[in-house]
Amino acid sequence: MIIAVVPGSFDPITAGHLDIIKRASDIYDRIIIGIVVNPSKKPLFSLEERLKMVKEEVAGNTAIEVDSFDGLLVEFVKMHGARVIIRGLRAVSDFEHEFQMAQLNRKLSPEIETIFMMASPEYTYLSSSIVKEISQYGGDVSGLVSPNIEALLRRALAKPGEGKELDGYNGPY
Repeated sequence: MIIAVVPGSFDPITAGHLDIIKRASDIYDRIIIGIVVNPSKKPLFSLEERLKMVKEEVAGNTAIEVDSFDGLLVEFVKMHGARVIIRGLRAVSDFEHEFQMAQLNRKLSPEIETIFMMASPEYTYLSSSIVKEISQYGGDVSGLVSPNIEALLRRALAKPGEGKELDGYNGPY
């Protein structure tokens, strides 16, 4: 059985993330989604909210597990008995950073391979940061995130006095 880890902050999880996760799950026996706790970043959603979001988005696929970590990625990978790290690439600009991280991870743990998956063409422009920015200014993010994530973004980014109601939201929050 080959286990792969798909790490990220998932703040929030997007259609692009889900595309990479789905495609990876078609190749590997088991996928562990590793939600990283990065003390240098200030996420919009708490770790607990991100764990709930991601679990809800992949519910029904028994080959996918969701967990979090705050140390070295390679230690998280080893802890789960995985041998593969999956990283999505949207553009050449992603490659330099991802290549450095892959080389460092290989230096730390040569038995762990990093596999790069190219984003599907319809998601090459998509990032969590872009989704948050569009949502912050009242733009339409449908198709970029699920309806449940869209509702959570509206609530999280509501200005004081606008209320935080989640009309039509049926998720676990």
